[in-house]
Amino acid sequence: MEDFEVIVPFQSLQALGCHADAVCPKKKAGEICATAVHDFAGDRTYSEKPGHNFTLTADFEALYVSSYDALVIPGGRAPEYLALDEKVIALVKQIVEARKPIASICHGQQILAAAGVLQVRL
Repeated sequence: MEDFEVIVPFQSLQALGCHADAVCPKKKAGEICATAVHDFAGDRTYSEKPGHNFTLTADFEALYVSSYDALVIPGGRAPEYLALDEKVIALVKQIVEARKPIASICHGQQILAAAGVLQVRL
């Protein structure tokens, strides 16, 4: 995940008094996800530097859509891989079917595209 794209929304929701969980497929609460900082530097698009270790707060396998009000999908490189995970796609589809709001940041939209839930409005 991209460091700021996961930590800022997570901590902002908590600061507003919302309960927020951070999950990752095949990982459990208390496990760590490494993040990366994409830093614009020089003439390259960006450089990737190690970010914070982000502690997960819930087990992905134990999620129930009915327990949540919304979904936030951070960006970074993770969506490239998560868009191939059938359980992630199924979860996104359940949230869409439940008509709950979804926010996706930067590359997070790759997951929404893989789930076939993006709509084009002209």
